[in-house]
Amino acid sequence: MELKKKDFTSKEHGFTLVEILIAIAITGIVSAALFTAFQSQQKSYVAQEDVAVIQQNLRAGMDMMVREIRMAGYDPSRDANAGIVSAISDSIAFTIDETGDGDIDDSNEYITYSLYTSDNIQKLGRKSTVTANNQPVSENIDALEFFYKLADESQTLTPPDPTLIRSLRITMLARGDSADQKFVNANTYTTPGGQNWGPYNDNFRRRLLTTTVKCRNLGL
Repeated sequence: MELKKKDFTSKEHGFTLVEILIAIAITGIVSAALFTAFQSQQKSYVAQEDVAVIQQNLRAGMDMMVREIRMAGYDPSRDANAGIVSAISDSIAFTIDETGDGDIDDSNEYITYSLYTSDNIQKLGRKSTVTANNQPVSENIDALEFFYKLADESQTLTPPDPTLIRSLRITMLARGDSADQKFVNANTYTTPGGQNWGPYNDNFRRRLLTTTVKCRNLGL
């Protein structure tokens, strides 16, 4: 009887070298694309976080100034002679008879806002009756402008008489805390008073914020 020969030849096929190289190339391309997308998202996230911190810093300082400047001239007894004491383009000093006792000698009744530098950082500072030195309100403030509207509706950065002020527009320019070496800020920021801030040509992001304050206790 004749025995049949078994065919031990495998019908399964492996990958050829060319197929392996193609697979490696495709994997590399996909990985590179994913890495690029990740880097882009990371940069976007960092930029958004930087801007969010800047805006938060700006609003905190602005809200505090607006709240207090709005009360300038508050004088329920009419004996304290409260009002705006001095006003220039980047500084304002005013008084409030907060306690209603007919004088402006109590704490937080004589207030000044201006910029100052401490630890190589420019800050929005606040002085009051009880603090002879500036107290920091917001940090990394590049510029500050007070643009005043007078009783005759004219507007100026330098009022001839502070008692003529009825409202003002406050503008602040803040920058981020850290430089981004892959970002260059070549922007120029124009204020309501016509000042141009910049270009700084550095690696800091910046945001400009302007708010109008009506001093309801002035000119009564």
